Parts: sequence; structure tokens; C-alpha cells
Amino acid sequence: MITVMKKKSFLLGVLLSGSLATMAQDINFSQFYEMPLLRNPALSGTFRGDLRVSGAFRSQWNSATSAYKTQALGVESKFGVSANTDDYMSFGMQLTNDVAGDSKMGKTQLLPVLTYHKSMSSEKDAYLSLGFIGGVVQQRFDPSGLKFDDQYVNGAYSPANPTRQTFSNTNLIYWDAGVGLAYSSEAGSDLKYYVGASYYHFNQPKVAFNPVSDVRLNSKFSMNAGLSVPTSEYDNLMVFGDLFMQGGHNQAQGGFLFRHDLRQLGDEGETVSLSAGAFYRLNDAVAPVIKLDYYQWSVGASYDATISKLKNANGGQGGFEITLSYKNFLNIRNSSADKMRCPVSF
Repeated sequence: MITVMKKKSFLLGVLLSGSLATMAQDINFSQFYEMPLLRNPALSGTFRGDLRVSGAFRSQWNSATSAYKTQALGVESKFGVSANTDDYMSFGMQLTNDVAGDSKMGKTQLLPVLTYHKSMSSEKDAYLSLGFIGGVVQQRFDPSGLKFDDQYVNGAYSPANPTRQTFSNTNLIYWDAGVGLAYSSEAGSDLKYYVGASYYHFNQPKVAFNPVSDVRLNSKFSMNAGLSVPTSEYDNLMVFGDLFMQGGHNQAQGGFLFRHDLRQLGDEGETVSLSAGAFYRLNDAVAPVIKLDYYQWSVGASYDATISKLKNANGGQGGFEITLSYKNFLNIRNSSADKMRCPVSF
């Protein structure tokens, strides 16, 4: 048992001193539809209003020695291009931070987003959107929480025992960029939908902690879709899905929310509504979701139930997640803000 622990600890140190630990997949949320900038920069600004602020917190694998914690904050604002067109632009900012494991391996991203939305019809809401995302990323880890082979003396480990393992660099900063395309429209008077595709990390930045290692972050291609259709005067069904492909690995996720309007006021679409549903990550987890919309505010909660082989280690416990968002019109109104609204209303 001790021998196995020693080997695992030493291997972890080797991986960190090189670069494999920096090749982890991008962060993801079970309520992924609440963080559109992480799905596709072209989805920025596709909501009813002039301003949207979205936040998410996720605590994953709490049964492990060190839980994985992820936070994200997104801000989006939009404005009309001119009085003679329904085209509009949106500007956003995506901030993320996550910390994982005994080494406190973490990553912080600050990513501005700029998107142009081209109106494709004067008769209905139909937009072709092109978005760009890019900014600075910092990765780091703390080796003080790691255990190494030479810290075991006579089969016993002590953090006071010195180690010959050294790290030339525990902090890394690089630039990252992505692009996305999306089309949003309606079919008939009720069904609304969007489809999109994005290409993240197209610059393939160097992500090795070891400066002599030329390890690059694999580009990621994604496809996104969503639709909303009323099932009665006060009820609505919303469906979302994503497919990601990166470095020879694929991830698919999707699910639904069933929303019931408890109260609706005026022409601004302000509602008090309650939604419930479930989402599935292929071969990974199932997450039931509940959400409350209270006029301009929305709060959602979900919990992952692990269905992969990892459930043998974590007892099926996945991650708890909570989201909070606010959207509203500003004092200065424009026709684009009035006309454009998210095809899948939240």
C-alpha cells in the first residue's frame, strides 16, 4: 500500500514538473446554457434586454481529498449599429477561476468578447452572428501540498522530510483566442431556435510549466443548439445541446427544462416562472435542475449524479452547482434591443 502511494505521489510530481497536468479539458457547467460565452462567443447578446450578468459556482467531487471548485462570471451588453438597420453588436467579458486537487492546480481566465449580429429578415427575428473571444489566461499550482518518494523514510511519510524534487516554474501566463458563428430564428409563430459552431484555442498556446517543453493546448471545436416551444398558454419546453471535440476526445451534453409561468406582466416579457428538468453528459453524469425566474432575476441549482466508473471512487457523488443571472433594459433604448431576444427565453 505504501509502495503504491509512493509511486503515485512521485508520478504526480513528474507530471506537474513537465506539462501533462496542464492539458486538462476546459471547464464546464451542468447548467451550461446559463454561460453562453463559454459555449460559443457568437451566442453573446442573444437575450431580451440591453444588459445581462451571469454567475456560476460549482463544487465537484467533495468526497475526494480536495474538492474541485469552479467559478465563472459573464457580462454582456449590446447596442444598435444604426437607426436604419436592425443589426446590432454586443460586447462581453468572461471571467473564470477554478482550483483542483491537493496541488491547488488552478486556472484564471479574463476573456473579452465582441460579436456582430446581422439581421437576416425584416419580417421575423432572424440573425446571423459572428463572435470573437480572446484574452489572458493564468495557470498555477502549489507543490507544497504534494507528497514525493523521498519524503517517505522507513515507510513513513512526513512533510518535514526534505525532497530533491524541484520546480523551475509554478506559474504560467499565455494568450488564448476563439471564434464562433451562430444562427437564431423562429419557425412559425411559436418555435424558436438557434444553432452554432465555435473554434476555441485556434492559436494553440504553449501550456507547459516546464519552459523547455513545447506542449500546445489543443484546439477545440464545438457545435451548439437550443430550441423553445410552448406546450400551453403558460408552459414552455426548452431543449439545449452541445458537442465538443478536442485533441481526439469528444464530449456530448444535452437536456431539457420545462417552464411554467406563475405570473406575467406587460410587454417586456417579465415573468415569475418555475422550471425543472434534467441534463446528461455522455458516459459521465446526470444532473436534475430546478430554476426560478423572478422578473429580471434568475437562480438555478443542479446536482450531478455520477454514472461513470468514477462512481466507485466517489460513491456516485458528483457536483453541486448554482447559477444566478440578471438581465434588464438600460435607460437608453434602441430598436435592436427591442427586436432581438433570445430564441430560447430564460
